[in-house]
Amino acid sequence: MMGPSHALSGAAAWLAGSWAVDQFAGYHQTPLMIGVGTAMAAGGALLPDFDLSGKVTTNQGGATVARTFGVFSLFVAEVIEKISLGIYAATRQKRDPKRDHGHRTFTHTLPFAALVGWGTTELAAHYGKWAVVGIIFFMAGLALRGLFEKWAERAGWLIVTLAAAAIAWFTAANLPGDRGYPLLGFAVGAGCVVHLLGDMITKNGVPIFWPIPTGRNRMWRMVGIPNQFAVKVGGKTETVVLTTAFTVISLVSLAGLFAPVLLHRLNLDVWASSK
Repeated sequence: MMGPSHALSGAAAWLAGSWAVDQFAGYHQTPLMIGVGTAMAAGGALLPDFDLSGKVTTNQGGATVARTFGVFSLFVAEVIEKISLGIYAATRQKRDPKRDHGHRTFTHTLPFAALVGWGTTELAAHYGKWAVVGIIFFMAGLALRGLFEKWAERAGWLIVTLAAAAIAWFTAANLPGDRGYPLLGFAVGAGCVVHLLGDMITKNGVPIFWPIPTGRNRMWRMVGIPNQFAVKVGGKTETVVLTTAFTVISLVSLAGLFAPVLLHRLNLDVWASSK
């Protein structure tokens, strides 16, 4: 799937999950918490594609996520791509094909999703509010790049960076400073898992079972749905059908989260004005 679809799927999954736990588990979140969690999940749903690098010196190519912060994020993507390729080469078995790039290898596995989720939680817990602000700055930049791709392309990486900094500043001014923020790591990890599920419905699949051997002399088996049912990357099924579905899920979830509160306040206002 393409970057915008990944980001929107992460946001939709988080909003739907937030509505579900609100309705069935009584876990209520403030609007700011919901907004931050949605940004984390949307950004997390782009993280695995940091293994698709471009041309650092010319600020070209790479995945959507790799162009978020210009040459800086392209350089990070280059490093991650080489590390992923190294992990693949070090763990591949005889029936695993040779590769000259690291895309859809280590960052497209469940251990990677667990690692970044755990790492985010640990970073926030040990270093407090300002680490949280840094995390939000980075992830908000990814979310903006994915959810508003056309705007981000026109505005350029510097404007995206400034917008992410503004979101981080607003968060710093409004989030309490005495929490471990465990939901941040959960949201990032969940976004990564949603990314894997999205790529599993495309033709190439992902090595979701790594590092468990799958068959004889095979470690990196690409797992996905049968090719006749696979979604074409960038095709109408993705850009129209899935995008529409993710948008509807997001809007319905937002309505479910906030409409009861707004109606309650409206009823209170009407009752107060009638007295």
